[in-house]
Amino acid sequence: MRGNGLYDVSRGLTLAVAAGVAGVLLWVATRVGQGSDWRFWASMGIVAAGGLVLALAPLVGAWTKGLRVRLSPGTLLLGALPTFVCVAWILLATQPGSGWQEGTILRWSRDIGLAGLVHDIGLWHGVLAFGFGVVVGLSFDAVPAPVPAPLDTRAADEPTMAERRRFEDEPTTIPGGRDRAARERASIDQPG
Repeated sequence: MRGNGLYDVSRGLTLAVAAGVAGVLLWVATRVGQGSDWRFWASMGIVAAGGLVLALAPLVGAWTKGLRVRLSPGTLLLGALPTFVCVAWILLATQPGSGWQEGTILRWSRDIGLAGLVHDIGLWHGVLAFGFGVVVGLSFDAVPAPVPAPLDTRAADEPTMAERRRFEDEPTTIPGGRDRAARERASIDQPG
């Protein structure tokens, strides 16, 4: 394989494994069911985990490229938090059974004119939860690892390289009008 072949193969396999794990999580969510409040929220959490796994797949192996994974605070605050509020609002308003908020969120939705929208989107509980997991996963990114600053190991009174070069380039006169370099050449040329 030429070029990025091995990279593409490993990335494709990682994505396939992540999709498989997400699929297994979706299957597990169907086994939990939605017959009661706790089962509904458990299944929505499992579905959201599937979305998270799929979104994090590209970050697997970031360390092999000299990168580190970090949570982007701006993306989390401006992307995931509003998504969480919207998804939680719709799921709370349309959850099956009776919960502590029974009627409250739906009444608020009617008051602000969003009851029809909340009902229509609420039919897609699993998609909302999965999408929320993806958005949280996209709040992570791979960035270059910080390079530690080199340690300054020279003594405080030791001259820097620039100071040494400047000192060596300065002509130093000696008695007889010759500079230091000329004196050194003369001492090398003289026998013994």
